[in-house]
Amino acid sequence: MESLEQFLRELNEKMKLLTREVTEASWKAQTTGDPEWAEKLTKASTAHSLFFANKDTYENAQQFLQQDGLDLVQKRELEVFVNNMKSKQLPEEILADLSKRSAELNLRFNTYSPEVDGKAYSANDIRDVLMNSEDLELRKKVWYASKEVGAVVEKDLLKLVGKRNEAARLLGYDNYHQMAFDLQELDRDEVFSIFRKLVEQSDETYRTMKAELDERLAAKFGIDVSEIRPWHYVDPFFQEAPPSEVTNLDRFYKGKDLVQLTTDTFNEMGIEVTDLYGKSDLYPRDKKNPTAFCTDMDRAGDVRVLCNLTESAYWMETNLHEFGHAAYFKYVDDSLPFSLHTYSHILTTEAIAMLFGKMGKDPRWLKQFLQLDEATVAELTPELEKYQQLQMLIAARWTITFVFFEKELYENPEQDLNSLWWKTVQEIQLVTPPDEVDNPDWAAKIHFTLAPVYYQNYALGELVAAQLQRYIERNVSPEFFTEETGKLLIESFFKPGALSPWNEKTLRVTGEKLNPQYFAELYC
Repeated sequence: MESLEQFLRELNEKMKLLTREVTEASWKAQTTGDPEWAEKLTKASTAHSLFFANKDTYENAQQFLQQDGLDLVQKRELEVFVNNMKSKQLPEEILADLSKRSAELNLRFNTYSPEVDGKAYSANDIRDVLMNSEDLELRKKVWYASKEVGAVVEKDLLKLVGKRNEAARLLGYDNYHQMAFDLQELDRDEVFSIFRKLVEQSDETYRTMKAELDERLAAKFGIDVSEIRPWHYVDPFFQEAPPSEVTNLDRFYKGKDLVQLTTDTFNEMGIEVTDLYGKSDLYPRDKKNPTAFCTDMDRAGDVRVLCNLTESAYWMETNLHEFGHAAYFKYVDDSLPFSLHTYSHILTTEAIAMLFGKMGKDPRWLKQFLQLDEATVAELTPELEKYQQLQMLIAARWTITFVFFEKELYENPEQDLNSLWWKTVQEIQLVTPPDEVDNPDWAAKIHFTLAPVYYQNYALGELVAAQLQRYIERNVSPEFFTEETGKLLIESFFKPGALSPWNEKTLRVTGEKLNPQYFAELYC
C-alpha cells in the first residue's frame, strides 16, 4: 500500500479538481436557470460522488486511520475523508440517479413562477405583498400562490426521499435522516433534546409575544385575533417577525448602497471582503436563483455571494449574513490541505453568518454604519430589542418545526404528511392552519430538495452565535465592531478551518463547549 503522505496528497488533488467542477456548474445553474448547466451539474456531482465511492480508497483511508503515530492534521484529514466516503459507498447508478433527481427538482424550483390574477410573482414580489400590502384578498392569493410549487414537486420529491432512504439502508442505517446526522458528527438524540428544551424554555415568552403580535396584526387588518391565518404574517412559512411601523427599517435604506455598508462593517473589524465582489452576483435578474447563498468555489480565494439586493432592511441583513460566510471561507489558513481548507462544520459558518446578519437590527450598527442620529437610535432601541427577541424566537420555532417534520418525513414518508405538517406548525409555531390542509404546502420549501437534513444547523448555528456574541461582548469588546473582535474571529475561528470538530472549536474560542444558556439569556 502507498505511503500515507502520498495517499493524502493524491486524494486532496483529485478532490480539488472535482470540487471545482461541481461549484462551477452549480454557480452557472443558479445564476442562469439554464437546463444545460443543470445537466452539467448532475454530471459533475456524479463524478464527485464516484470519487468518494471508490471502495479501495475508502478501505485504505479506514486502515490509515487505525495507524499509530498520526499527527493532528493527518488524523483529521482521514476522519473527514472517511465521513465523506461512507455515504457514497453505493452503486454508481444509484449515485447518478440521486444527483439527477436533485438537480432536476432544483431547476424546477428556480424556474417556477406563480401567477395571481394573470400577473407573475417573483419571490421578492411575494415578500413585498406580505410585508406591505393591507389588501387581505391579495395577501391570501399571494400566499397560496407561494405554495403552488409544492404541488409541482411533491410527487418527485417523495420519490427522491424514498431513494435517499434506500441508499441509506444499503449502508446500514434505518433511513437517510439517521445517516445524515451520523456523518455530520451530530448526536441526533442530543440535538433533539436540546431543541425540545428550547421549546419548553421559550414557551412562556413566545406565547406572550406571539399573542401580542397577533393582536397587533388583527388591529392592523381590522379582523378578530381568531381570524389570523398564515397570510397575515410577512413570510410564507412564518420564519420572521413582522416589523411594526417603528421597527420596519426599510425607510432608512432608501438611496443607500448596501454593498458599501457591508464593506464599511467588515473593514472596521479589519476583515477585507471587497475583493470578493467582482465574481459575486448581487442583484435581481430573471432566471436567477431568487434567494441568497455563499459558495467557496476553489478553497483558494474564489469566494462568491449570490444575492438579490433591493434597498431594504431584509436584504441588508442578508448581505451581512452571506458575507459573514464569505469572510470565514476567505480567511481559512492557506497552509491547510484542501480537505481541511473549509469550515469545521456547516453550523460554524452558519454561526458566523447569523452573528453578522442580526447586526442589521443592532443599535450599535445602526449608529456606527447607517449613521442614524442619537435621538433616533435611542427611540428605536427598546422597540428593536423586543423585535429582535421576537424575531429570534420565531426563527427558532420555525427551524425546530422544519427539523421535527423532516425527521418524520424520512422515518415514514407514506404517512399523511400534509396533516402532519400543519399539526407540527400549529403545535410549535402556534400558527392556525388555513381551512385547506390537504395541499403539500411543506414541499414548497426548497431545503427539503436542495439541502436535506441541513436545517438543524441553522438552530445550532444560532446557539453558537449567541455564545460567541456573549463571549466577545464580555471578554473582547462591548462595542463588537472593532479590530480586536475581527482579530479573534480571523485567528481563532476562521484560520483553523476544519482542523478540529465544531464543538472543540467552540471550546477553544469561548472557553466552553456549546451551551444553549446564552441563547436563552439573550432571547428567552
